[in-house]
Amino acid sequence: MIFSRQERTRLPENALARSVFGPLGGVVETGAVNATGTWRLRDVSLGVFVAQRQSDLDRLLDGIRSVCRFSDAAMAIAGELGYLEDHEVSAASLLLWSDGIMGVPDPLDRIEEPSLVRRMGQIGVDLQLTRLLQALVTAALAEGTEAGEGAAGIAEILRVAGGLAEPAEGGPTPADIHRMWRVALLHGILRPASEVPDWGKAGYRAYDAELARLVQGE
Repeated sequence: MIFSRQERTRLPENALARSVFGPLGGVVETGAVNATGTWRLRDVSLGVFVAQRQSDLDRLLDGIRSVCRFSDAAMAIAGELGYLEDHEVSAASLLLWSDGIMGVPDPLDRIEEPSLVRRMGQIGVDLQLTRLLQALVTAALAEGTEAGEGAAGIAEILRVAGGLAEPAEGGPTPADIHRMWRVALLHGILRPASEVPDWGKAGYRAYDAELARLVQGE
């Protein structure tokens, strides 16, 4: 449950940070796979990928700190989770980031075939970027950053994150991610039977409207 049923309450900052940095980790891992152009896991070097894009990651983290108003302790969670450190990216990780939508191939050792790795990466990019937007808006609202203050920063975070996710093709644009978020998550928050309180719904609607203005030209 994201919000209290009755009133606005402060959510634990570490929980908000993890909800943001988890999807960001998925974006970085799938981005490192997509950057190979071969989609062979033996060609993936997350350490090289991060080092070559450190300025982009720094802009992302600075943007997250600003929009979400995270403390130093909350920002440190990005490093504690380990997604930005050099490590092996496995097919199991890609299956996780893609929510198993592709299914588990039979026999299992086919899961590392480049065509299947590429598909998991593509699905994972869409899912994790959508969840990143959801987490950013939720954290911004919880920490008191209203849409007029935070939407432009979120749009920039999405622009950089989309480029990291699919380096060769530029990745999903902020407009793409915003549309996916509307379809996948926002409608559930705003439906009449949702347990999100009215102040929360109003906040999400405000962010949707401001993002639509900024990235969709609506």
